[in-house]
Amino acid sequence: MKGTLRSSRTALVRISEESKVPLIGAIPFGLIDRGTNVIQVRPSSMCPLSCIFCSTDAGPNSRTRLAEYLVDLDYMIAYFEKLVDFKGIDDIEGHIDTVGDPLTYPYLTDLIKRLKQDPRVKIVSIQTHGHLLTEEKVYEMEEAGLDRINLSIDSLDAGRARLLSGSPYYDVGKVKELAKTITERTNIDLLIAPVWVPGINDKDMPKLIEFALSIGAGKRWPPLGIQKYIPHRLGRKPKNIKPMSWTKFYSALERWESEFGVKLILSPKDFGTHLAPKLPNVMKLGQVVRARIIGLGWRKGEALAVAKNRVLMILNAASLPLGSEVRVRIIRDKDNIYVGKLV
Repeated sequence: MKGTLRSSRTALVRISEESKVPLIGAIPFGLIDRGTNVIQVRPSSMCPLSCIFCSTDAGPNSRTRLAEYLVDLDYMIAYFEKLVDFKGIDDIEGHIDTVGDPLTYPYLTDLIKRLKQDPRVKIVSIQTHGHLLTEEKVYEMEEAGLDRINLSIDSLDAGRARLLSGSPYYDVGKVKELAKTITERTNIDLLIAPVWVPGINDKDMPKLIEFALSIGAGKRWPPLGIQKYIPHRLGRKPKNIKPMSWTKFYSALERWESEFGVKLILSPKDFGTHLAPKLPNVMKLGQVVRARIIGLGWRKGEALAVAKNRVLMILNAASLPLGSEVRVRIIRDKDNIYVGKLV
């Protein structure tokens, strides 16, 4: 398959137990606990596509990323099991969703299998654009125990799909056939998850609804999860595209619900998501802490650091040598994801 998994300007950082990098605290890798029975699992930050609306500026065309991360399988599983121990429930969903694409992780099948081997894990799901997906991979993931694929198809038109993906190599025709394989030949459930970018793929939304219903998506969960394009400060923003209002977005979903007889306005209950014990924050907004620089940060200007057994990104610190001890003011602490600024 043509294309690359990351920009030539980024470094690949491998995270293992020997690295002593905590797997709680960062957006691009590790685990995220938002206080529900769903644990987000992020083993790789790489992506083969450069979607023109990407909120995290992923892929070969990234202009802001300094590093990509790859987490050792055993280390990820060990951390995951400790987090499940803490949560103390037996209906965990391990959702493999990255700031890139999970299919870039070379041990994805083994990750799915080992997550599912934990009797407290009832669901394992992944989010992907399907560019790296093959029929063989589909069957491997089914055998490993994968329950659901959230497949991001943003247009059924080949040219428009390539435009949105930011890659001349993206083949939506192949992805469509694999979607049919998933629904017709496996026990994996399928959810079609397009991003609606107003002014570009408006006419595609009804066609994608028809496609999802025609192939039998949504056997256990909703067949579709249409997402509203939201520009992010450090993400990509298509030129001359103005985000629609939430009122207009939900009005369209209501209209299509009536037209197609399918639920499109979703809630956590539709996925069995519920509140569960949440890891307590170890640092608070505005707090000044001592941190140690341990590696390359995710984006330009950032450094990767450790404080209070959490990993964090420090802004404007890329020039500091490894091992530096610095004072940092926490400017983000939501969901145990930490960002700091030098004091």
